[in-house]
Amino acid sequence: MPFLEAVRMALRTIWAQKLKSFFSLVGVLIGVTFLIAVVSIVQGMNVYMTDQFANRLVGLNTFQVRRMPSIQTGDVSIETRREWWRRPYITQTDAAYIAANLHTPAVTARLCRSRAIVHYAGRQASDIEVFSADAPIFTIRNYDIAAGRAFTAQEVRAAAAVVVIGDLLADRLFEGRDPLGKTVTIRSIPYRVVGVVAKQGTLFGISLDKFVVTPFTAAAQRWTCPLGGIAELQVQAAGIAEMGLAMDEVETMMRSRRQLKPTQANNFHLQTADGALEGWKKISTILFAALPGLVAISLVVGGIVIMNIMLMAVAERTHEIGIRKALGAKRRDILAQFIVESATLSTVGAIFGIGLGIGLAFLVKSTTPLPAAVAPWSIVVGVALGVAVGMTAGIYPASRASRLDPIAALRAE
Repeated sequence: MPFLEAVRMALRTIWAQKLKSFFSLVGVLIGVTFLIAVVSIVQGMNVYMTDQFANRLVGLNTFQVRRMPSIQTGDVSIETRREWWRRPYITQTDAAYIAANLHTPAVTARLCRSRAIVHYAGRQASDIEVFSADAPIFTIRNYDIAAGRAFTAQEVRAAAAVVVIGDLLADRLFEGRDPLGKTVTIRSIPYRVVGVVAKQGTLFGISLDKFVVTPFTAAAQRWTCPLGGIAELQVQAAGIAEMGLAMDEVETMMRSRRQLKPTQANNFHLQTADGALEGWKKISTILFAALPGLVAISLVVGGIVIMNIMLMAVAERTHEIGIRKALGAKRRDILAQFIVESATLSTVGAIFGIGLGIGLAFLVKSTTPLPAAVAPWSIVVGVALGVAVGMTAGIYPASRASRLDPIAALRAE
């Protein structure tokens, strides 16, 4: 029997026996749905964590010189936490020394942060993140200025009382009016708005636009910086290779300044985007490791169901098989017919599973902060699994059908 004719016959059988076919497809459908949905969500999270999470928190080709990690993954012992808290702060002298002696081309910016209420003309916005930073912070954190301008290095040296505000804060305080030149108050100190940062969006549903940036030397530094130290020194190089060289230089300078012996561990931390992604990489590895086993369970169940359905089909069509053999059909023709029918049945289930999996992934994307990105390879794998499960499940029923005696088959009712 020609291949396409066998496929058409299988599709006619599926359509004629819709309910039985549906229950035959459930196992494969669930397995492929789970495969596509999980892979799509994990792939989306990989893109999201790399492009949004890590680069927003750390910056592209950027590392931070910190007292301790700001992102902690896994179990951290009490002894380790105590060691972190005993470390000396990164000082402004450390930052100045690094900026002056770094040979690898890079830009640096001191940064401290805290939270406060921002007031304007009787209105207020609470829980606003306040950054005290040097002028290059806008380049390092990839802040596009939607209106006005960023403050300058000269304004940092002069400790000017100016601020650049986030998009959401501008909407909340000014309600569509032009905020440029207006004066906002932070902890009773007035600051003139000179710029508005373009909308950053959200990170896991949390707005990234509730912030103000003041010059590092402005009055806010008194309460954003702990005990005269700085929270972090951000260093951005031109590329990945340059960042590695700069990190080596900074580590050498910091160890020398703190007079650490070769056997002593660093009492400071260099944080990169890779470090920020470490926890997610562990989670995604576990998910991908567990995925084959979970999918296999559904596919095995689906294969068993399809095999039983095909055995029933052989019993129901015994007379038909006898007629075909009497008319000259060879054993391989019968074998091919039932294997193709079984594979077609399973593949249809896989196709429905792919559609349902993609729909489920994008439903999660639209109703939660979790992203989704369909991986083309997962669709190919889904179809291949459908074909493989169907062919495997159809071998025994097809073999049984092909071995039927023509005379005995013709006598069957």
